[in-house]
Parts: sequence; C-alpha cells; structure tokens
Amino acid sequence: MKQLTLNEQLGFIDNEDTHDVKKFNEEHELTETIDTVNTLVQSSKRYTVLSLFAGCGGLDLGFQGGFSSFGHEYSKNNFDIIWANEIEKNAVKTYQNYFGDHIVCEDVNNIDNDSLPYADVVIGGFPCQDFSIAGKLQGFTVKRGKLYLQMKRVIDAIKPKVFIAENVKNLLVMEKGIVLKTIIEDFKSSGYELYFHLFHSGDYGVPQNRERVFIYGVREDINIVPYLPQATNSSESWMTAKEAIDDLWGKVDDPSIYNHTSKDISRAKFYGDGRKTQGNRRILANKVSPTIRAEHHGNIEGHYRTFGIETDVLNWRRLSVRECARIQSFPDSFNFPTSASSAYKQIGNAVPPILGWHVARALYLSLIKETK
Repeated sequence: MKQLTLNEQLGFIDNEDTHDVKKFNEEHELTETIDTVNTLVQSSKRYTVLSLFAGCGGLDLGFQGGFSSFGHEYSKNNFDIIWANEIEKNAVKTYQNYFGDHIVCEDVNNIDNDSLPYADVVIGGFPCQDFSIAGKLQGFTVKRGKLYLQMKRVIDAIKPKVFIAENVKNLLVMEKGIVLKTIIEDFKSSGYELYFHLFHSGDYGVPQNRERVFIYGVREDINIVPYLPQATNSSESWMTAKEAIDDLWGKVDDPSIYNHTSKDISRAKFYGDGRKTQGNRRILANKVSPTIRAEHHGNIEGHYRTFGIETDVLNWRRLSVRECARIQSFPDSFNFPTSASSAYKQIGNAVPPILGWHVARALYLSLIKETK
C-alpha cells in the first residue's frame, strides 16, 4: 500500500514560504520500506540498546518484542536493552515490574558519562509537551524543551551505531520548521547522517489516531539507510475502538484483568451543557480512538457504551486504565502497579508497543545489511 510522503501528509502547498521546508523534508525523509511481518530474519546477530526517557517502556517493549496484542504475536527481536533511564519514579516502578532492574531512576542531567555502558543503539522519546499542540508550545524557551541535547550528550559519549528519537508531529512545523532543523543539525554535528519520518499509529494496527515523528541517526561510518516498516493497515482498515476494547465492557473488577477495577477509572465528571472541553466526550465505537493524552487532569475520554439513556451524562463512564493501555496496544500482561492517575499519564506518554515493534524490526533488517 502507498504511504504518503511527509509533505503530502503535512498538506504543504509549494510557495516561497514553504519551499525551504519542503526541500529540507525531502532531503531527510526516509522512503524505502520493508515488510516487517513477512520478511524472514536470516541472522542471529544481536544488538545492545540504551534507552533514555524510557517512561513505562512502550518503545522498549517494541524493541524487545515477545508479546501478544489483539490476537497477534509480535516475536522477540534481536535487541538487548542493557540500560535505561527515567526520572519519574512511578514510571520506573512500572518499568521494573515488567522488564527488570536495569533502569536508573534519575534526572538525565545528573547521569555521568562515565557511568554509561556502550550500546549499539540509543532510543528515546525526549519530553514532548513543549513541542505539542496540547502543551504550551514553548519549545526551546524552557529547560525541558532542550532535553534532546542530553540525548546528544549521551550519543557523543558512547557513539552508538544508530539512534532513534521520537516526538510529536508538531515538531515538524514549529517555527516554520526551524525547531526540527535545529535539532537535526545539532545531531549531525555528532557525526551522524540524519533522517526522519512521520508515522500514523493506525497504519500499524494501533486503534488510535496518534501521529509521531521518529528521527533516525546513523553513524557516518555505518553504510546503511534505515528501512521504514511497511504499513500493515490502510486508513480504511484501521482498527476501531470497538474491536480493541469491547470485550472489557461489563468486566470492571474482574480479578483476572489488570488495571480494570473501579479504582482504575477516573471519576472526573462530564458536563451536560454541551461544552466542547477536552475529555467531555466519548470515543466512537466504529472509529479509531483519539490520542490517549498524558496531560488530561482526569478528563480522559468516555467509553462509547453507556449504562442507560445515551444523552444523559450520568450514564457515561470514562475509559479505564486497561482500556487506555489496550488502545495504546500494550499487552494485557503489562501491569501498571501504580495509582490510576499515574498509570493514565504513563500510558499517554508511551510509544505504542506495536508501532515500536515495527520500527525496531525494520531497523534490525537495516542493520544486518551492514554486516553482510
């Protein structure tokens, strides 16, 4: 199936104001795809991974593989995550619960270069709220907006073969492309060829309207251009919310289901006056879910089902933690052993594991080209 170019996805009209940005996009956008589902992995070579801004581990799970979601098996990948870092203690607790103790709970600014192990691959979604439409759009004007420079510092220190950084779609157009250009030029100065691509999670079987840009860096002596994972779904075949979570309705407090108790459902009230505030609506059964947000202050969207008359907000309930995790494509075996408010935030900050798996498998198939 045809994947739109970045400029097509952004809807750029070619004029003097957009010409430079379009040219920059075309020079750095990845285009060659590979079938990550059906391409046989004909190598046993393994690569080590260092994970920054790991959160609860959505991208890490994609790189590790070996999980089941929506009835599909995502086989193990030949990546070994040997070290991870995250500042938020509840996210670290979740990460340790699933992956183990190789994660360090610390502000990345305080991590000394000498404590970092060498890894073939560095991955991380540097904090994106200040680049997000839903955030304050402060970009480089705040300390958090410059955390990509801490990723660059780590890359400078250990010189991995490749790195992948994830961020929000808005990064592509902030300040007419200047923000992205600045980030890419900074990473280039570390001795890497830079590429990027805008992914829609729905194209890979994630039931969510979530677009994210992935920035790829390849060390200059590594003779590869990374593959993109071929899309598995067209917009006409995106998984719907009903397909993803309908079986969970009526099972609140079922002890066999993680994070789906009455305590795992936000009690923030809905408003019956029709106001269009974030979260004062329900998701639609026959559509992909809207983006699961990290910053929602309890106003997570409502379930498409109700307990009575549709128009009466007293019959609505908000999505549970488990339903949000499903919509993000986390396997049901992935437990969030924290408060619901913390779990919602961890899920909203995460990379969907299924998307992460496809990105990781395509990267592996790219890397083994270099060893032939």
